[in-house]
Amino acid sequence: MTIARRLIRIVALLAIIIGIVWVGQGTGLFPYPASSFMINQAPWVLYGILLAAAGIVLMFVSRRFER
Repeated sequence: MTIARRLIRIVALLAIIIGIVWVGQGTGLFPYPASSFMINQAPWVLYGILLAAAGIVLMFVSRRFER
């Protein structure tokens, strides 16, 4: 596995995880920490979906570096 492919996969995985957390906080399903400004805020649902989608796209892009 090349360094570029490994780095892209790490960034993609982090984007997917963070996106899911943002969706959870935006919907109120993951209200941690309790003082977070993101809880029950609809824009964070959209931001989370977009970030997770970007992570999924990066996972597919990382397949280009296979050899």
